Amino acid sequence: MRCMSDDHTHVQEFFGARAAGWDRRFPDDGPAYAAAVAELGLREGGRVLDAGCGTGRALPALRAAVGPSGVVLGADLTPQMLREAARAGRNRDGTLLLTDVAALPLRSSSLDAVFAAGLIAHLPQPAENLRELRRVVRPGGVLALFHPIGRAALAARQGRELTPDDLRAEPNLRALLTGAGWRMTSYVTRTRGSWRWRCGTPEGCPAFAGLWCRVGEQARAQGRFAPSDRKAAAPGTGAGS
Repeated sequence: MRCMSDDHTHVQEFFGARAAGWDRRFPDDGPAYAAAVAELGLREGGRVLDAGCGTGRALPALRAAVGPSGVVLGADLTPQMLREAARAGRNRDGTLLLTDVAALPLRSSSLDAVFAAGLIAHLPQPAENLRELRRVVRPGGVLALFHPIGRAALAARQGRELTPDDLRAEPNLRALLTGAGWRMTSYVTRTRGSWRWRCGTPEGCPAFAGLWCRVGEQARAQGRFAPSDRKAAAPGTGAGS
């Protein structure tokens, strides 16, 4: 059986080797990211995490959504990705955390929303890891799982066929999210363009919204953003620097 540390090493090796040229490989993804962030419905002063933020492409849009009084965090497991985010100046839009999204250094119920682009396929234990995201989101908060291209286009890019056991397929994803304490309220996948899910309140969400999930009734009471006892380090300030 493959252990979690092996999964972490694989992810860090894969993305670390590609970090320097990542934004150049996908130069046209910006509008899809901006549209996905807009669908979150964030408000001024909101608290949001970009889980698996990579080079931080969503951070400027997230900062614009919550304004200067809000909290924007970008968490990633790969130091090289976070260095590229800082090099691009995106550390001015959010605090970068070198950490595992499976063990976030955040208090329970401390966030209004989590944005996760391309994350789901890289989670070593998806059900457990989605429960950790649920832990840090307040009751009534939102999880948005997103990819800038649709499932079919993504499969073609990766040189594989689109099969029914694809984790991103609606029945598979719905079951996974339900087991992790989320409620899927919409799901959209497109032959062309982005693929998104949103978890949260369905009121006012257009069909374009993708996947949204609402924190289950068993979620803990609402809290405010603050670090927990778990430790994380931003690039240049600790581990991995």
